[in-house]
Formats: sequence, C-alpha cells, structure tokens
Amino acid sequence: MNSITFAAIDIGSNAVRLLIMSVSPDDATETYSKQVMIRFPLRLGQESFVSGKIPEEKAKQLIRLMKAFKHLIKAYEVTEYRVCATSAMRDAKNSKEIAKETMKETGLKIEIIDGQEESSIIYQSHFADNLNKDLNYVFVDVGGGSTEISLIANGELIKSKSYNIGTVRLLNDKVKDEEYEKLHADLTELKEQYVIHDIIGSGGNIIKLNALAQVRKDRKLTVTALDTLNETLKQYSVDELIEKYKLKPDRADVITYAADIYIDVAKSVGAKYLIVPKVGLIDGIIHQLFVEWKKNEALNTPKSKKVKSNDKDKNKSKEEVPVEEAQIEEVIPEEVALQQ
Repeated sequence: MNSITFAAIDIGSNAVRLLIMSVSPDDATETYSKQVMIRFPLRLGQESFVSGKIPEEKAKQLIRLMKAFKHLIKAYEVTEYRVCATSAMRDAKNSKEIAKETMKETGLKIEIIDGQEESSIIYQSHFADNLNKDLNYVFVDVGGGSTEISLIANGELIKSKSYNIGTVRLLNDKVKDEEYEKLHADLTELKEQYVIHDIIGSGGNIIKLNALAQVRKDRKLTVTALDTLNETLKQYSVDELIEKYKLKPDRADVITYAADIYIDVAKSVGAKYLIVPKVGLIDGIIHQLFVEWKKNEALNTPKSKKVKSNDKDKNKSKEEVPVEEAQIEEVIPEEVALQQ
C-alpha cells in the first residue's frame, strides 16, 4: 500500500479550513504529506455572536463552500474525512438546521464540537512529543469565538477549559466581563498549583505574529517581544496593516486582539516564552483519522496475512512525525470558486 489520504475541515468563527493529507502506512516513520490546504474567510461569528443566528446568505455560502470541498475530497480519493464546527456554530440557534441542510446538499456531516473536545483533538497532532516531560506547559488556542486553555504536565494533557473570549467576539464587543473574571481566576489557581515553564500558542494569528517577530526556526518567542510587536501593530489602522505587513483583511482587524489574549495568559501564569508549533484543529483531526484507520485495519486483517516484522524493523521508530512546518498556510480565497 503506497499511501492513504485523509481530509479535515474546520468550520471556525473567522475562517473555514480544509486540509487534505496523505500518509504512507508502510513507511516506518509514517510521514505525513500535505496535498491541499485552503483557508476561506467566511467569518460566521460576525453575525452569530451579535444576533445569535447565522444569516441565510452566510449559510448558503457555507454550503457552496462545502460543495467545493466535497469535489476536492472526491478528486483526491480521500479514505476518511471529518468536519468539525466550533464556537460560531455552537452559539448559533440555527446551527442544527444548517448542518442538516449541508448534509442534504453535500453529503458532508458537520459535527458541532465543544471546547474541550477541540483541545483534545488539537493535542492529538502530537506537538507535545518534543516537549520536556519534566516541565509544565499551558497550551493556548485562540480562535474567533473562543479560547481554549489546557494544562500539559509530565507529557500528558491534564485538563482543558474553554472561554467565550475570541478575536471576532472582541471585534464586535461581545465578550462578557464574567468570562475574563472566570479566565483570570482559573489562571491564578493554575499558577498556584503548577510552575509553568512556557506557553504553547496555537492558531493562525500567533503563527503570523511569530513570523512578524522574525523568530528563527526552533527558537521561542519571548512575551516581551510579542508585547513590543503588539504595541507597534496597534499604531496602524487596518488598511495600513494590510499594506505594510501584507496581512489579509480578516487577519488585520483581529491580530492585535489575539496578541492581547496570548500576552494576558502568559503574564497571568508567569511564563516568559511562547512556543509556536504550526498545528491546529485540522492537523489533530488528520492524526485522529489515521489512528482510527490503523485500528480498524488491525482488526480487519486476518492473522495469516499479517507480516511479521524482522529485527531491523523492530528497531525503527514508530512515532508519528510532526507535520511539515508549512502545513498551516494562508491560501487566497480565490482558489475556491464559489458559484453564486
């Protein structure tokens, strides 16, 4: 068997992402190879967080986008896929109807997941494999509608909590004071119980901030450097950020809100550095699908057909290799042709 292909779709509050990756199961290193990565700035949270509903036109646009993704999934002969929707769809009163209509029109099943499952899936991307098992870390995933905070200790995911604090919510002034109070109370308790070594930042905004800070490969982003960069970015208008830093419009108007959240969490737990692995929800979904596929293959393969590994094979590493650095990249929306 040469390779198997999997697809993951993340319906976020700011953007919708599709990742198609192939894996070579016969290769001892199980190398992941990116086939397609598309990011479309649908921004479902813009109305969901304000009115509590996703408007009809946005719902139609989502279905058109899912149809385009379905064609790509077929073209790449995907073995398994999963579609997960997060904060904007969680909040929308009409999300179940939209998911039902999407299934009817495209055959793609949308799962609306909670914040804890979101954190758990991202953790399955195995970014923690390279962390020091003797140290404690706080994993922070900032999205358009929510922020997930997780504690990683002794190389294990200990606990996760989700807060309705996100960049699109902040842009629309829809974050309640109680959410910040809850976040800070939990972070204070975390600091009292654990010595936090570093923050691990996930999400498109921190990846872009890390690039703007010109952090070298395998180096950490200091909280001080992020703070300085954030203050610099705040001096410019959205149009100026687009022109000067080549940011996309849906990134330019929220990037400083994201930086504020990362800085706030880092300072609250006493961390001085951020580690920025280029992973997100779609990466975790891909890894999850592959693990499930391997389990099913093992169950369905007759013992007589199973090949025994020789001594040389036993010495090979069976760890999953983290996805290449470029696996999360911004793709111009025009790459997806949406028929009006």
